[in-house]
Amino acid sequence: MVRDGYIYGLSLLLVAAVLRWFTGEWAWGIAPLVLAAFFLWFFRDPPRTIPAGEGLIVAPGDGKVTETAAIDTPAGPRRRVSIFLSVFDVHVNRAPIGGVVSRIAYHRGKYLNAMNPHSAERNEQNVVTVCGSGADSGVEVTFKQIAGLLARRIVFRPREGQSVERGQRVGLIKFGSRVDVVFPAEAVLRVKVGDRVKGGSSVVAAIHPADPGSSSLPSSGTPAMPERGGA
Repeated sequence: MVRDGYIYGLSLLLVAAVLRWFTGEWAWGIAPLVLAAFFLWFFRDPPRTIPAGEGLIVAPGDGKVTETAAIDTPAGPRRRVSIFLSVFDVHVNRAPIGGVVSRIAYHRGKYLNAMNPHSAERNEQNVVTVCGSGADSGVEVTFKQIAGLLARRIVFRPREGQSVERGQRVGLIKFGSRVDVVFPAEAVLRVKVGDRVKGGSSVVAAIHPADPGSSSLPSSGTPAMPERGGA
């Protein structure tokens, strides 16, 4: 579980106990108990099986794929996959590839509904670029943590120059949001609009696919490696 879950959850349990102490009735503590249970559930952080293999790009967050689009950038043509995280999804974010964090740029902005196509450019967001190394050598991927209508806090822990592993926990967005992952246009998509993905374990694209004609997710045979450590 993410540390925030313990902070919110235990604080509300304390509020419930104080209300019970002063009123002598547990009825006054029902609301904070329900909220405590919600926060403990919301900030869950289940372990994930990280797929192994060269050039695999994994989803940076849990949710539903809402867009796969070809875009033009100053660095050339790219492809973008957008994932919407509802309040019911796990909100821990993970690195899409292994490599070095080369750039972090935080942009202030609006809080449009994360389902709105304009949110990718207008909403408050954290933009992270990772230069691949090891199995992901030669690949550069950018992903965005985008605030939504309810999400008002973006957390990203690594700093520029630090190394991350594919699927490593790197932060979170609180209370409904969106993550975009942008990668080279030649990558082969492994997802389509409407698919549900899991952060760190679902492959969204492959730069060096073993089978160029395949559109399957890692469950169809991509080797996997157990996740290391915890949050």
